[in-house]
Amino acid sequence: MSSTFFGLETARRALTTQQSALYTTGNNIANANTEGYTRQRVNFEQTSPYPPASRNREQIPGQMGTGVTADSVQRIRDQFLDIQYRGENSKLGYYDSKAAAMRQMEDILNEPSEEGLSKVLDQFWQSLQDLAVNPEESGARSVVRQRGISVAETFKYMSSSLSSIRTDLEHELEVTKTEFNSLLSQLQGINQQIGEIEPHGYLPNNLYDERDILLDKLSSLANIKVSYVGSGGQPNAIAEGRASVELVGPSGASYNPPVMMLDGATNQVNQMTINFDNSLGQNAIGTIEIGGQTFSGANFTSKGKVQALIESYGYIDNGVIKGEYPEMLDNLDKMAFEFATEFNHIHKGGYDLNGTVGGDFFVVSANYSATNLDVVQAIKDNGDLIAASNDTKSGDGGNASDLANVLHTSLPNLGQNTTVKSFYESAIGEMAVITQEAIRQTNNADVLRQQVEERRQSVSGVSLDEEMTNMIKFQHAYNAAARSMTAVDEMLDRIINQMGLVGR
Repeated sequence: MSSTFFGLETARRALTTQQSALYTTGNNIANANTEGYTRQRVNFEQTSPYPPASRNREQIPGQMGTGVTADSVQRIRDQFLDIQYRGENSKLGYYDSKAAAMRQMEDILNEPSEEGLSKVLDQFWQSLQDLAVNPEESGARSVVRQRGISVAETFKYMSSSLSSIRTDLEHELEVTKTEFNSLLSQLQGINQQIGEIEPHGYLPNNLYDERDILLDKLSSLANIKVSYVGSGGQPNAIAEGRASVELVGPSGASYNPPVMMLDGATNQVNQMTINFDNSLGQNAIGTIEIGGQTFSGANFTSKGKVQALIESYGYIDNGVIKGEYPEMLDNLDKMAFEFATEFNHIHKGGYDLNGTVGGDFFVVSANYSATNLDVVQAIKDNGDLIAASNDTKSGDGGNASDLANVLHTSLPNLGQNTTVKSFYESAIGEMAVITQEAIRQTNNADVLRQQVEERRQSVSGVSLDEEMTNMIKFQHAYNAAARSMTAVDEMLDRIINQMGLVGR
């Protein structure tokens, strides 16, 4: 036979459990706007019925329920959506960073426009055409001299500006690497705390949320794969364990051998090291070390901001510096050198206004740098030294016409049937294609990530409507449990205080 006070304990359990649910609902509402918060719920579980199934059980019909208890407070989260989100986040981090770097390059080259190198070269060509018609006119010579200086200054400006942006990219890469390693260290710390709490049967939901925020941030820097290892002890069945973080390739496949950045079993961190190499005359990325594995710039294919910065800044691959910025700087150097060399060659075949054989028009540096291109000082000081004539006869502008044709002359060192103008147009076209592709992929990845985020929020986000409904539900359940306790109390009052009064 059950205890006289049986109903009181059942009602007490109900009160306690509904109260826990109300507190959890209140916590959800309080964190409705907290970044990274995952809504929680109390998992209700029936307590063991009475009597238990045993040979000496009470001889009563059936088993009676003994109430409810709050089994656990669980986060509502779909790990499959987390995997999708981080995959899209790594793509967005890569293309967004690549697009930003290429936009800066486009801003500097500024093509097509009235201020770009192409327009400056056209103006120089036009000034030489005018000189060919009026070779003895001082005004035409002055224009050629100034247009020549403009060409040199434009080459210098573009080369020095691109080099400056490249230096900024190097600093950004250092900052990103520091952030990358910091996130890993923070994840290690949270893993440590989780590993100390879970063995006692608790669910550290706030630490789970903090860890997911860090993993989301890390996924924008590189493509990662997350797995979980049990903490040992007596953990709750739904405890998530300690996280292991692995660096993976663009398709999500592991490298061979796998690159483990954070090992959940040992809680050891392998941080990233980026080694720069100056052996080819300019700074470039030599190798990237992480998790005991060494990558070259070409082999580091894990999509994310780090890879985009490496590709934009430049890396050494088989003894050659590759990357968007070093390749564009190399194109400018090569174009400036070939153009100036050919121009000087033609110029030295003519005669100046004094009937003297022409000298160099441009100063050409031995190291091929566009930043050193300049008009020789003698011509800057005296425009009469421009060799516009093919002979010493007065009024001959044949050499000026030949100089104007340099822009449209094929220069073998630039490529087959390639002129200075077509070489530059090719470089600009390639830059435009890379920029356009990066912007298009950024938009695509942003849309896909947003869609996954909305789906993730539909599962994990706090809905105030739903929480208010739950609050009313739990409140009424609490009130009903209190009424149940009151009924039992009245029943006991009848037994204790009002029975056995006959005859008094």
